[in-house]
Order: sequence, then structure tokens, then C-alpha cells
Amino acid sequence: AREAKLIEGGFYAGPKDHGMLQSIQAGLDRAVDYGWLQVLCIPMLWLLRLFFSVVGNYGVAIIMLTVLVKVLSLPLTEKSYKSMQEMARLKPKMDELQKKHKDDKQKLNEDMMKLYQQHGISPLSGCLPMLLQMPIWIALYRMLFSAVELYQAPFVPVWLDNLAEKDPTYILPILLGVGMFVQQKITPQAGGDPAQQKMMLYFMPVLFTVMMLGLPSGLTLYILI
Repeated sequence: AREAKLIEGGFYAGPKDHGMLQSIQAGLDRAVDYGWLQVLCIPMLWLLRLFFSVVGNYGVAIIMLTVLVKVLSLPLTEKSYKSMQEMARLKPKMDELQKKHKDDKQKLNEDMMKLYQQHGISPLSGCLPMLLQMPIWIALYRMLFSAVELYQAPFVPVWLDNLAEKDPTYILPILLGVGMFVQQKITPQAGGDPAQQKMMLYFMPVLFTVMMLGLPSGLTLYILI
């Protein structure tokens, strides 16, 4: 006669809460898929929960996370602004080079790079803080969609009752666009084509406003702050 084997098992039906999943079984928290940015998502979620335990509001917790990120990136941001100020001082020389080599783009680029090297300036340093924050924005976006903590989490009653959903009034995306426009207006210009600068002055705020219209209000709040 064949021997009967008793196989015991279990299943979990509930929210994908990291703490709850870990308490059930070690490694079960990996059921929450953050993708390739998990190394950023999990620490940010931990920080959000820590701030939430203090203030009791995930909107305020996101603001606190923003301040922390800005403080950590302050040395890089300061270096970026100094570089842009130096490039603004070189604008008259850049204009001379553009007039001198208006029909020779290759020679213009070569002389521009020589000018940068002479003054110890990197043309990419002004964009570096923004580029470094992009993975943080993407990681927060992934976290908002994958973690249950912000689901139906209110920020301001009646106005923002769910930080995982878009702003129904579109106030946050509009404020973000206006803020980006003002920020670019007061930021030292690093030379270059005036027509291109003017296009970027209007294009980037409009682009981010349109992008954020349908994205989680928690993400828009982070970028706005």
C-alpha cells in the first residue's frame, strides 16, 4: 500500500506591508517588486515610515524626505551653481567665439571646450544635480505604485485624500510648472544660444506640468518641494 504524505502549507491574503510580510516569513517582503531601483526604494520607504511615525501625515513625511535629500545633495548643488555663475561671467567671450566661428560649428565647439578648460569649468556640472535626482524621482514613483503605505494616505483633507493618485484639482502640477519657470528665470544663464535658452525656459516647465497631470500627487509634491 502507498503511504499517504501530509503536506502542510499556508498562504497570505492582505496588503503588501513590508513589516507584516517580514514578520510572517523571512524574505517574503521580496514579493513587493520595486524593480532595479529596489536599493533606493526600500531605504526611502523606511525613511517615510519613520517620518510618518513622528508626524502622522505621509504628505508631511514626503516633505521631510525632500529636505533630507536636498541637504545631502547641497555640496553638489552649490558646486553646480558656482559653475553656472562662472559660465555666466564667460558669456561675453562665448558670444565673441560664436560670432567668430558662426560658420564653423566644429571650430566653435573646440574653442568653447578650450575656454571651459582654461577656467576649470565643466559644461555638464549645471545639469548634474538634476540628473542625479532622476533615479530618486523614479524610485519614489515605483514606491508609490508598489508600496501599500501611501494608498489612500491623505495629505490635506478634501483636497488631497490619496497621495497615490493624481491631484484631482491639478493645483500641484500647475504650481510645479510655475515654480520651475521662476527657478530658471533666477538661475544664472550659462551662455549658449539665446533662442535655445528661451525655448528651455518655457519647454521644461510645460513638459513637467503635463507629465505630472496624471502621476501620483505624492511624487508631484516631492518634485515641487
